[in-house]
Amino acid sequence: MSEKVAVILGANRLFRDLKYRDTYIVSFSLLVNSYLGLKIAYRLLENQDPSTNVKLVVTSRTEKRCNEAIEIIKRDVGKIERSGKLSFDSLLLDLTDMESVLKAANTLNDRYEEINYFFVNAALGACDGINWFAAIWEVMTDPMKSVTDPSYRIQNVGVISKDQMGYIFQANVFGSYYLIQKILNPLSKGKAVVVWISSLCSTPQYLSLDDIELINSTRPYDGSKRLIDLLHLATYKKLKEMGIYQYVVQPGIFISLSFSQQMSWISYYSMLFLFRLARRFGSYWHTIDGYKAANSAAYVTTFRDRDFERQDLKYGSATYNDGVEYVKSQEIDPLGRDKVYRYIEGKREEWDIKLQNT
Repeated sequence: MSEKVAVILGANRLFRDLKYRDTYIVSFSLLVNSYLGLKIAYRLLENQDPSTNVKLVVTSRTEKRCNEAIEIIKRDVGKIERSGKLSFDSLLLDLTDMESVLKAANTLNDRYEEINYFFVNAALGACDGINWFAAIWEVMTDPMKSVTDPSYRIQNVGVISKDQMGYIFQANVFGSYYLIQKILNPLSKGKAVVVWISSLCSTPQYLSLDDIELINSTRPYDGSKRLIDLLHLATYKKLKEMGIYQYVVQPGIFISLSFSQQMSWISYYSMLFLFRLARRFGSYWHTIDGYKAANSAAYVTTFRDRDFERQDLKYGSATYNDGVEYVKSQEIDPLGRDKVYRYIEGKREEWDIKLQNT
């Protein structure tokens, strides 16, 4: 029986020392690591025929982390009743190291003739903490904004990777884009669905077109998600010509393990209370838990007529005020699309030259 391969890239923990969770692959080939990534893997398995054979290819910077991740995934997906074979493999990958990205691409090309799903869930935030005075003030004066698009998170500014690129730019956007460009052959043969995980807060105000690598940005995480939106708009038609269908989605507002690490139990449960209050009073974007947050990512893999469904929209995970989930589409502002694409393509060509003897 044939085996489906899906890849889920995930790196969405925010650490003050800029360390981040390792990236996993899953197969069917899932590249997965984060809480959201795990739920995407779970929901993707739920949507498959129970008799489908699946291999989970877990990636990380170290074998130890790969093995730890495999045990976590086994525990979670073991709750799904299925007759198909579920097996595991591992792959070393560091999205902030271009030699590692190229090596991972070569490994995927060697191991898999076809890749059917590719999820880009890289979400490094480089958060340096919370401005608690600003947080209290924002909760008091604009409670809905405080739990939807908060301004009190302190993000590191000016962080450069060892490859001399903007750290968040490389981790969340360029590393994944370069990897996709290097595995187009198995993606095309597998008629792959490529899903970029964006954000509700990926608005134009968080990206300066004079600072595409987000080096001077005070909101580099949000800017990286804006880059994802624009890069998707610039590339989905070309990929479609190769038989690859690309979508961009966002998970709504949910409890992130990375963000909650910086909070005491009192502030954590206060945040949870405000999230539920916001949803009760009409905020459909407060999905709150990771399973519902993963809805949109899984949803776009289920389209029966891909030529009918629009690819120029962002599909968002949403809930009614009673918590029942659904998917809501959003228009994407294309301002800056062409400039972003030219810049990132130029970077790709630059790194093709730098890595040609690797």
